[in-house]
Amino acid sequence: MVSDGLVEDIRARADILEIVGDHVQLRRSGKSYRGPCPLHGGDGPNFAVDPQRQIFKCFVCGEGGDVFGFLMKHLGFEFPEAVRHVGARVGIEVPDREERREDPYAPLRGVLAFAAEWFQSRLREPAGAGARDYLRRRGLSLEEALDFGLGYADDEWRAFRSAAARHGIEEPTLLELGLLATSEKAEEPYDRFRGRLMFTIHDLRDRPIGFGGRILDASSDAPKYINSPESPVFHKGEELYGLNRARHAMRREGRAAVAEGFTDVIALHRAGLGFAVAGLGTSFTADQARRIGRYAKQAYLLYDSDLAGLRATFRTGDILLAAGVHPMVVSLPSGEDPDSLIRRDGSGAIRQLLDDAVDLLERKLQILRREGYLDRVEGRRRAVDGLLSTLRAVSDPALRDIYVDRAVEGLGIRRETLVDEIARLESSRPRRRPPAVGTGPPRRGPFPASRTEHDLLLLLVRDPALARQAVRVGLEPGHMSDPRGRELFEILSAAADEGIDSPDWTSASAAAGGLARALRESDRELHDAARVFDAVVRRLLYRPHRERIKEIGRAIVLAEPEQQRRLLGEKEELARELRAADESGAFMPTATER
Repeated sequence: MVSDGLVEDIRARADILEIVGDHVQLRRSGKSYRGPCPLHGGDGPNFAVDPQRQIFKCFVCGEGGDVFGFLMKHLGFEFPEAVRHVGARVGIEVPDREERREDPYAPLRGVLAFAAEWFQSRLREPAGAGARDYLRRRGLSLEEALDFGLGYADDEWRAFRSAAARHGIEEPTLLELGLLATSEKAEEPYDRFRGRLMFTIHDLRDRPIGFGGRILDASSDAPKYINSPESPVFHKGEELYGLNRARHAMRREGRAAVAEGFTDVIALHRAGLGFAVAGLGTSFTADQARRIGRYAKQAYLLYDSDLAGLRATFRTGDILLAAGVHPMVVSLPSGEDPDSLIRRDGSGAIRQLLDDAVDLLERKLQILRREGYLDRVEGRRRAVDGLLSTLRAVSDPALRDIYVDRAVEGLGIRRETLVDEIARLESSRPRRRPPAVGTGPPRRGPFPASRTEHDLLLLLVRDPALARQAVRVGLEPGHMSDPRGRELFEILSAAADEGIDSPDWTSASAAAGGLARALRESDRELHDAARVFDAVVRRLLYRPHRERIKEIGRAIVLAEPEQQRRLLGEKEELARELRAADESGAFMPTATER
């Protein structure tokens, strides 16, 4: 942190006209200076700098502030960076107190830095020839790959372990960071990443905190991608790949592009879209949305256009809305991702798709019209449910009002009815009770609290091939309420997607790995496993239906006659769906949305 006194001293000595003049051609106009606004890209002299008051203001986009605010908005600086930049211009050195504080994780960071350098060195050397060929086929030179932090992990069991040992790095540290793994079948720890193209994940200070590895041998049974597990310096649910490079562009542009994978982010940056980021193998989280919201208030979602991609798009969009970020949906051609599209059609193609992106709610309405939901009464009732998750997710009151009006127009229902539905669902949200003073976090047992989830995971761990059947009928990690169960199901479903019947449990976090071990060691017997499997899958898929029926039963006692009829109709519809067990559309309510 920089002291308030030092900030004021730098502000007093700074000449905003001189600093802004480095970026904007200004001409005197009365007591101020005018020019085109660099923040929204205007052409007219709508951007004014007042040297007497040391402020700037654009009369079109409304942005304004002092010299620090200009650098933050135009160059994407954080406040401390802006203060240091201006301080250097006026001859005041700003000490980096944060750097001087002792970092308890400095030894771990040193090991991660060593690993990143070692992976990059292997990419340069003969061992990395196959990885370099793979990158060339994707249009990426060695120099570009190294600039993006790419490397290569040898296709040997203990190559990295031996290199680390020669540098005096101890195995417990490597295990803690997930660079080594253990197995019941192996006598000694071995390299977690083998025969993989390596992507270094950085924090906002450009320090390596973890890795992602893509298998290069297409015939291998190993998972296509694996990431570093959780560690003291790496938390997958909080980090975004590429944010260290993208944050300045995100702040300048006021928008982010959210892709699904490492190569997509790199391709987007190379195409001139330097505001692209991606999640890290887990479902998009509220923490990641808040991180994006620090730099941008609009996000373009570039997920696959298949059913699974649409579901991920709408889940992510709702999370972004709750964080105050406005999501726009980019419709990629079938079978294409940003990387493949850019390689095939050039950067102009992806830019055109961003220009054609539509608002999240509008995209839902498009799908409802296309699939015929709005052509019949029964379909419209289900369409209301399909939009409610988005309508109640909006944290911006003005945008919510706009969304409600647009939904009423699109669905052809009364505004009062829709508002009533939103209010009812919001009031039914479970409220979290604060823990009692001095109690600490709740203790969690070795198994999920839900017997249904326990039995499903027990079956899948004993027979991972069943994951293919579960995924085929629409079960997703998000259907699990226990985060450890979600992670295990993600590993199992990824293995199923690759046609692998023996998942790589070494990629699991410590908590999820412990659950997997407990399940493998469980002596619980499940008679008629096939029948139990069908039952628990159905129960998880349609759990929200049963919960809503119970909710209606409680509400109908206090409802007015007209509302009672509506609630009874809804209850009958849910009961019919439970009986018929129809598969819902891409964004119809699932267990994760209640």
